[in-house]
Amino acid sequence: MQIPIIMPQLGESIAEAAVISFLVNPGDRIEAGQDLIEVETNKATMTVTAPCDGSIMAFSAQLNESYVVGDVLGQIDTTQEEAARAGLDFAPLPKASDTEQIIRTKTGGSRVEPTIRGLPVPANATGASYISPRLKARMHELGLSAADLAGIAGSGAAGRVTVEDFEKFMAQLDQQKLTKASSMRVAVADAMRRSWTRPLATVGLPVVLDALLAHRKSCEPKPGPALYALRALALALAENSAVAGRLVGCNIVHPSSIDVGFAVEAEDGVLVPVLRGTDKKPLKELTTRYNELVELARQRKLPGDATGGSVATVTNFGTFGLIWATPIPLPEQTLVLGLGAGRRMPHWDEAKGQFVPVMEAYLTLSFDHRVLDGGAAGRLLQRIGILMQQPGKL
Repeated sequence: MQIPIIMPQLGESIAEAAVISFLVNPGDRIEAGQDLIEVETNKATMTVTAPCDGSIMAFSAQLNESYVVGDVLGQIDTTQEEAARAGLDFAPLPKASDTEQIIRTKTGGSRVEPTIRGLPVPANATGASYISPRLKARMHELGLSAADLAGIAGSGAAGRVTVEDFEKFMAQLDQQKLTKASSMRVAVADAMRRSWTRPLATVGLPVVLDALLAHRKSCEPKPGPALYALRALALALAENSAVAGRLVGCNIVHPSSIDVGFAVEAEDGVLVPVLRGTDKKPLKELTTRYNELVELARQRKLPGDATGGSVATVTNFGTFGLIWATPIPLPEQTLVLGLGAGRRMPHWDEAKGQFVPVMEAYLTLSFDHRVLDGGAAGRLLQRIGILMQQPGKL
């Protein structure tokens, strides 16, 4: 019987490898565990081993070509007894050509059937983890990205999304109600897609707002709570700019200026005006400019000097009544600070020896985990919280 040689999963984050040499020849006798093919990933050179005793029938893989996990690289001729001893069985792929074959264990099946029904997507819908050049060209023609194909159940080897899968998916879309996404929505979607290529994490901390709210009453014009948070973030970053740096290769690129953006909801999207040099300008000086930029953003008329180049963003999701959220940093930033809705909460007063009501809100800090660890993010958030409770120093 024939047993295929399968490209194995060579590492947790490795999806494909290139064949660089064959270590045996067709017709050679081989033993289970013997190295058959040398392959190269983006991390190391590794080998593909024999799943059982037998002889090499042929290699279907080509030198210097890349193959994804699950691809068939060749065939081994073996006996049913040897395949059974190795715990292997053989069955055709469902809905595939006669030449496509897979290994399955004796206790398993050729495909996994979910025990939970009513899942939002098929259990085997892994998405377009590998995209062939032909499919890439077709997607480029239609202006689509890999994220647009998430949830398609691929019928190719190892769940690969084929051109036929794609065309069937597009035909189904044509039968549904479609509305044109605005240019701003497309831009926001692209920014979030690029942001999500990094490992992101979020930490949170409650902060008492009573001192801030009392200080605000004495100000004219009155700064919003988000501006207090922005100024506190700027001062904290000025004390240690490395935490706002970007990782490029093996270097942390420190910001040359503490320019901080803030999220403003505009029609069908979000704009991020930028305040320059926020660590060097007191709260009173920032307030007028902040209010001007909010109005310009809502009108979608931001000046060029108030866009781009910021090191972090502040977002006040509390305006929507939310107490907790995990906002995503912009692609060129490492940090985004979020402020939740204020709530009247009991707080222990050591001097009075009793609980007293305070206005409390959650601060969240979402960050690029390649640049910051949880401890550094926690210390930064603690520092921001302390500064916000000392509004007279902002």
